[in-house]
Amino acid sequence: MTILRQPTRAGVRDAAAKIAAILPPSPLFVSEIKGVPVAFKAESLQPIGAFKLRGAWHRLTAIDPEMRAKGVVAFSSGNHAQGVAWAAKRLGMPALIVMPSDAPASKREGTLALGAEVVTHDRATESREAIAGALAEARGATLVPSFDDPWVIEGQGSAGIEAAAQMEAIGLGKPIRVVIPCGGGGLAAGIALGLPDAAITVAEPEGWDDMRRSLESSWIEEVGDNPPHTACDALQTKRVSQLTFDVLSRRDAIGVAVSEEEIAEAQRWAADKLRLVIEPGGAVALAALLAGKVPVAPGTLVILSGGNVDRAAYARVLAGEPVEQASRPALTQLS
Repeated sequence: MTILRQPTRAGVRDAAAKIAAILPPSPLFVSEIKGVPVAFKAESLQPIGAFKLRGAWHRLTAIDPEMRAKGVVAFSSGNHAQGVAWAAKRLGMPALIVMPSDAPASKREGTLALGAEVVTHDRATESREAIAGALAEARGATLVPSFDDPWVIEGQGSAGIEAAAQMEAIGLGKPIRVVIPCGGGGLAAGIALGLPDAAITVAEPEGWDDMRRSLESSWIEEVGDNPPHTACDALQTKRVSQLTFDVLSRRDAIGVAVSEEEIAEAQRWAADKLRLVIEPGGAVALAALLAGKVPVAPGTLVILSGGNVDRAAYARVLAGEPVEQASRPALTQLS
């Protein structure tokens, strides 16, 4: 059944109230870049290590009680998987997650530890959407996409509501510009709805910057047939959704792309300056700022969206090894 509902600012505020009822706000850090104080929203310190539980909680709590017993099905490389598993466990619902076989071991293990069932697929040759859709239909379960869903978008936007209140509380004022990691665009779209007066910039890895190209051309453009390797497993979305594109397009959002070297440097900066472990996909917004692709100005808010790293790869990044070696997953991860 096609969902006709659209994500709204009122929905984002409702989601923020739901999240506030069960979790404290994720921390907000402030550090200077080029002498300018910048706010950093550490979604990496959420219970699952990423912002994804926000959208999952808003979506699952909206499911009719009589449908909850049939559970949910989701597809994800790991962070959305853990978010859905976390929310399902808290609500006593079964959860099945379709994950790529090369997903980081830490994310797969985290999903299993939360009680979800995991089915793997080949990222290069199989459609995770088709597999998840068939499983959901067979079980009569609710399909929970990672970004192409109005409740999920609204839930992710609660991060912006929280951050704005935190910035005002410490005297930084309201966010003037928010720089946000982007895969499918759920987090960026939600924050764009929740903070209508802030300029929105999305950051993506080079070669996977389809939202940037889509916003520039005013229609959805897909990632090419042979995209380059990226350490940002959480941002490997080959096509953004109409829902997220429409929200960001209406808000005149802009996009920037960052290199693997710039992402690794951002991970090191976060470790040195903020004492935070940030995964590659969670560091792209910071990378854009450090690389000068987004101007550093008062009122800037940067979202650090996740911290679920592959330990071996992260150790190589911190050691400053060449990116092509540092970002390569451990062999045991692929088994």
